[in-house]
Amino acid sequence: MSIKRILVTGGAGFVGSHLCDRLCAQGHDVICLDNFFTSQKSNVEHLLPRRNFELIRHDVTHPLWLEVDEIYNLACPAAPGHYQYNPIKTMKTSVMGAINVLGMAKRCNAKVLQASTSEVYGDPDIHPQPETYRGNVNPIGPRACYDEGKRCAETLFFDYHRSNRVNIRVVRIFNTYGPRMHPFDGRVVSNFIRQALAGEDITIFGDGSQTRSFCYVDDLVEGIMRMMNGPDDFVGPVNLGNEGEFTIKQLAEEAIRLCGSKSKLVYRDLPADDPKQRQPDITLARKHLEWEPTIPLSEGLAKTIEWFQSINLADFRAPTPNY
Repeated sequence: MSIKRILVTGGAGFVGSHLCDRLCAQGHDVICLDNFFTSQKSNVEHLLPRRNFELIRHDVTHPLWLEVDEIYNLACPAAPGHYQYNPIKTMKTSVMGAINVLGMAKRCNAKVLQASTSEVYGDPDIHPQPETYRGNVNPIGPRACYDEGKRCAETLFFDYHRSNRVNIRVVRIFNTYGPRMHPFDGRVVSNFIRQALAGEDITIFGDGSQTRSFCYVDDLVEGIMRMMNGPDDFVGPVNLGNEGEFTIKQLAEEAIRLCGSKSKLVYRDLPADDPKQRQPDITLARKHLEWEPTIPLSEGLAKTIEWFQSINLADFRAPTPNY
């Protein structure tokens, strides 16, 4: 295997830090770029002594000149509380970030992967969601800064591919969880675990019947790397997620059980444009990448809970005002 110089934007984030782990372990020279808005330096602190790891504090909305062979573009706040905190900046991160990494890829003749999202499907009319589904997104709603930002980034990637022959990959990431999730990111897994461990009431928005599919981070990173290293005639988009579908209430009950908690469930109004169903069709991932998740929810949750028990919540920045 040849050693590559690889840039990971958002590399100190939840998913990005696990990706940096894998790439460094393979011996590649890894450049981790992050502005630390939602990420933690502690996520990559263990990599700092390595000779093949470099950390740069930089905002991807501003141009950056590096010589690289591959780029994984993971930079963007992904939890509603974070991306709604500054929606204009969120849109800039998706759009200007895509333009900047695509420009770098064009100049360096580098391969570039876009971490898109299942949110491009909006509140879907088709279930499960195949890549051919064009989505049901509200372009003027409170989630649009993220949903439409990611959709625009996909447009830019395919236009650079068609117009400039940039070697692209696009993955659509469904709900992912695991160690190094920000404990205050407002996502259901981190919320439920944190509340259950503290013995607090667990907050469910809506009646808890809405569904999600939860993919453990190690499975996701494996899929992302297979896509980057896959054949050039398959650029995506491709869904990466777990087909196992659970209601939000079922997730809360499993978190209570695994935490050995006596927390009670409390219900609040459902936020605007919150999807009622989310489940990936991963037929293309199976066919082209020979990939599918292997870690069941109970096992992944147990590992995530163990990590939550090992951290000090005071080490994490307070949540943004939109929680």
